[in-house]
Amino acid sequence: QVQLVESGGGLLQAGGSLRLSCAASGSIVHINAMGWYRQAPGKQRELVAAITSGGVTNYADSVKGRFTISRDNAKNTVYLQMNSLKPEDTAVYYCNANTVVRGNLFRSSDYWGQGTQVTVSS
Repeated sequence: QVQLVESGGGLLQAGGSLRLSCAASGSIVHINAMGWYRQAPGKQRELVAAITSGGVTNYADSVKGRFTISRDNAKNTVYLQMNSLKPEDTAVYYCNANTVVRGNLFRSSDYWGQGTQVTVSS
């Protein structure tokens, strides 16, 4: 019902920057919070940053001051600007959208993208 397509991952050196994008499409009535999560090898998936439809943001302590999340509600798209990247930021980054869809107006569900790899070398 909802598809999330991520882009912008890659391989780069420490100190560099990347911008991830995630576009949602499908039977969307409204998207509540959107967020970025990441999962490194052997670790659990963790929240990186999230943003409400009104623009309120939340960040993991490890990325505060380096990453910025934003969204374009008209395009159902969320972005993650990542600056001053560190090797420990290496992970697969997943987009998440809590969405109300046509045919189920009284309940929202979480949808996930396929993930995009970010690799930061030292």
